[in-house]
Parts: sequence; C-alpha cells; structure tokens
Amino acid sequence: MNVLGIESSCDETAAAVVREDGVVLSDVVASQFEVHTPYGGVVPELASRAHLSNVVPVIEQAVRVLPRGFADVDAIAVTNGPGLVGALLVGLSAAKAIAWSRNLPIVGVNHLVGHLLAVYLRRSAETPAVELAMPYVALLASGGHTALYRVDGPSDIAQLGETRDDAAGEAFDKVAKLIGLGYPGGPIVDKLAALGDPKAIKLPLPMRNKHGLEFSFSGLKTAVAQHVHKHGVPTSEREQADLCASFQRAVVRSLVDKSLAACAREGVPRLVLGGGVAANRGLRTLAAERCAAVGVQLFVPPIASCTDNAAMIAYAGAQRLIRGERDTLDLSVFSRSPPMTSSLSRSQSA
Repeated sequence: MNVLGIESSCDETAAAVVREDGVVLSDVVASQFEVHTPYGGVVPELASRAHLSNVVPVIEQAVRVLPRGFADVDAIAVTNGPGLVGALLVGLSAAKAIAWSRNLPIVGVNHLVGHLLAVYLRRSAETPAVELAMPYVALLASGGHTALYRVDGPSDIAQLGETRDDAAGEAFDKVAKLIGLGYPGGPIVDKLAALGDPKAIKLPLPMRNKHGLEFSFSGLKTAVAQHVHKHGVPTSEREQADLCASFQRAVVRSLVDKSLAACAREGVPRLVLGGGVAANRGLRTLAAERCAAVGVQLFVPPIASCTDNAAMIAYAGAQRLIRGERDTLDLSVFSRSPPMTSSLSRSQSA
C-alpha cells in the first residue's frame, strides 16, 4: 500500500509517499525560511499564502517517484491538527480534492502522533526495520510542543506531562533573539553551544525540585534576559558561545531528567526522542550518556524524521488504514479527533 501524506501545519509544505511498512519512497519539503526570517518568527497569514503556492508542486514532485504517478497511490493521509488553522486548511483541501477526484480513502492524522511514530520510518528499502517494542516513552520537543507520552500502540497513546508555558524550541528561538543571533534560533544556539563552556554562566535548572513530569522554560528564558540586561548583549563569539552553552545545558538536562523519570515511573526501559529539538546535538549526546548509564534503550530518528515532514504523516495514516479506519470528505480541522488520536489522554503526574 502506497500512502500519500500531506503536511502543512506550520511553515513547511510537505508531501511524501510511504509504504505501509515504513519505507519512504519520496519525502519533499518546501521550506518557508526566507519568508519568515525578516519577522523573527512564523507569520500565520504569510505561511498560508506560501502553502497555497507550494502545495501542488510539492505533491506532484512526491508522486513522481511512482511508476504511474497518482495511479499508484492507494490512500491519502493529511495533517488535520494541531497547527495554524489557515495553513492546515491548505493541505487538507488539497488532500480532499485528490481523494474525491480519484475515489481514494482518506484519513486525518494528528501532527503529534506523526512525530511519535516517526521512529519507525525507513529512509531506504535497505534500512532494516527498527526493533522497537511497545510500550515506549517518547519525548516530543519542538517549537510548539514539549511533552512526554507513553506509547502502547499507534492508537493507544497517553500524555504523561507537558510544558506549563514555553515549548523547548520556542525557548531556543526567543533566547537566540535576545542574543541577536537570528531566526530560527535552535540550530544557531546548538552550533555555538558546542564551542562554549556550559558552566560559564549559572542559570536555573527548570522544575528541578518538582517531582512531576511537567516542564517549564519561561523562567530560564527570563534568567537569560536578566543576564543580557545586566551584562549587555554578548558581542564576541566566546561570550555568545558560553551563554548558548549554559542555556542549552539547562534545557537538555531538564528534558533528559524528566524523560528518564517517566521511564522509571512507567517501568518502561525504552525512550524515543521526537520533534525538531530532537535534532539538537547536545540533547542527543546527553540522552545517550544518561540512558546508557541507567540501562534505558534510546531511539533517535534521523534528523529528516525529527523535523516536520509528510513521511511521518503518511506512516501514521497507514496505521489507521491497516486497522480499517477511514474518514469522510467532511474531515476538517474543526472535526473531532480521528479514532487514532482519541486516546491521547493526559494522565496525572506523580
């Protein structure tokens, strides 16, 4: 079964064709980096307009890998939330038009579920299947979301804890803006952090004395702002690197500490990293060290599977299709969550 996935939840217009076993046949992403850089963040109206321009060429390029093009597409999977409503509507409208015109089954996919299952994607047919048994604990950290989940199955997912304020990726971008590093801030901070001293500047460790599985990054962001107000915006690369390293150390320690606490509480010795922040080298390194020390298996997808992409949407949709689930063309960003995501429930943190 070849599933065409379409993703347009934020500022990436993406389409991919993925087999039901997770093999990625094509994965096309049109970035809006140049559109939003002058504003230091994503502008929803501009994102929607860019999706309108990009969605047809991106989809056409994705299906070009198939011998007969659209004739070899068996089903459509499309992100229907969460995200920017105008952006989501572009991808959703394109998906419904293709499904209607070709009489293909269509399923809506929760963007977060896509990230949680992206670890199973195989970027080539020669790549062996990921030997990851369920249940597993997943840390989903991105610009819009930071939360911990227990995944017992593709449609059996429970939220264990989430951020009380800023998402981790959002904190990276805001701190980068405070230091004058540009947008998007995450990759820039990560690059500079590798050159700095993570103990050069004393910053608070978020939620350090809290025993639950929730996160908070607004206080850490404020601490950086106070440091900049007191000492001025760092002008030398050394000063920038030290501040980035100190900030990143606090963020990744919080993410790893809470993730391992979730594994211990749930009695699950398997941890998956997902979302754009999972591309952070500091997070990957610390997670690998700490997991090895306590006997927890760590699974980190390739960077292409961490950032927003349509392959994860196609694969998550394939799991719904395998179970015989279908949505109608009434599917919208305002409709109720599809059965696959109805069990995304929040459990009480200890």
